[in-house]
Amino acid sequence: MSLKDNLLAVFPTIDSEKESDDFKEIRKTAIKNFDAKGFPTRKEEAWKYTSLNPILREEYKLDFQDKKVDTEKIKSYFLPNADTYKVVFVNGVLQEDLSTLVTEDGFTISTLAKAKKEEGLKDIVAKHYNKIAEEASMPQLNTAFSKDGIFIYVKTSVVVDKPIELFNFASGGEEALLLQPRNLIVAEPNSQVQIIERHQSLTENATLTNVVTEVYNSKDAMVDIYKIQANTSNASMVDGTYFHQEERTTSNVHTIALGGRITRNNLEFYQHGSHSNSILKGITILEDREHVDHHTLVHHTQPNCESHQDYKGIFSDRSTGIFNGKILVDKIAQKLSAYQQNNNVVLHDRATVNSKPQLEIYADDVRCSHGCTIGQLPEEALFYLRSRGIPKKEAEAVMMLAFANTVLESVRIPALREEVMRLIANKLGAEVNIEI
Repeated sequence: MSLKDNLLAVFPTIDSEKESDDFKEIRKTAIKNFDAKGFPTRKEEAWKYTSLNPILREEYKLDFQDKKVDTEKIKSYFLPNADTYKVVFVNGVLQEDLSTLVTEDGFTISTLAKAKKEEGLKDIVAKHYNKIAEEASMPQLNTAFSKDGIFIYVKTSVVVDKPIELFNFASGGEEALLLQPRNLIVAEPNSQVQIIERHQSLTENATLTNVVTEVYNSKDAMVDIYKIQANTSNASMVDGTYFHQEERTTSNVHTIALGGRITRNNLEFYQHGSHSNSILKGITILEDREHVDHHTLVHHTQPNCESHQDYKGIFSDRSTGIFNGKILVDKIAQKLSAYQQNNNVVLHDRATVNSKPQLEIYADDVRCSHGCTIGQLPEEALFYLRSRGIPKKEAEAVMMLAFANTVLESVRIPALREEVMRLIANKLGAEVNIEI
């Protein structure tokens, strides 16, 4: 039985009795849509360079909870030297003893399953849930099967006092695991929140995480999301993150992709208010046969807006990197500025990079630019560093960190910036000490 057939057969057994009729109907509609579409294939233009076939052959278990959670192992992934709120899921189940759930006058950090039922929150969830996630097959699959995830609600003019760390761990067992977290973030006018998201496999078996996050930025709100993707070679992920932006909002997403078997990032921003700003930045460093596909969309629907995309990639061995970024400008969206750049360094002949920046513009008073580069480390600069007594590995690492600096320098959380530097240095296999 194929994975699709197995999922369709299992769907009627989902325990959704505690959900309202509206959420049940949303699930039923989603599974019908997934049935009609099936898993994406390379015949679709959006998936031209990424095939899920190698990971769809696994016999995934859909509902597994490890009774022996390695608490110390989980804590080792917490951001060091930082005061943060933490929300930890293991195999899709909240770990209350490791999590900090908050219900205050100003903001709420809860689980989505709990918020769906709680007075004062369930109406907010119903208003925003499943309104902007695209109707493609993977988000529809998540909508049909997701059980829980994080719910963040920030009230008007409230600034969340410290970052929120969100962890989704896959752990234990003899089976391959299919996890489908669902997150909802609602920021009311003039509010601010920072979120650090990490998905991590702690098992040697195959895992596939199909995650969907919906973010609502009300007027003058700011939401920063940092995605750390440094997973094991048996872990794959399809990540869909969707932003709804109103007037004068700022939305920032930094994606640090440092490992995993197959990773697909669908990142979409919809600007529904003037003077809004969308910032998308990413660093990808891959080796072996790792595969990362960044698929971005910024849809400008109002005038006087901005968007800025800056993605850097470093690829060695037989790794594969894809950047497919699109800027769509409606006719009404005059006097905007949109910038898109993708730069890549290829360290080995067998590494592959496919870059496709796109502009689709229907307005005539705009400033838009895009571009991409694919090259190698400059030999002259490398020779200069080595002539100063720096070993080759460290010299290459220094140059690659400098190459990625335009992304690293915009990370607003100092402790996170240091951790990302450490992760990158480990990935490059060199010890470097650089302040940025």
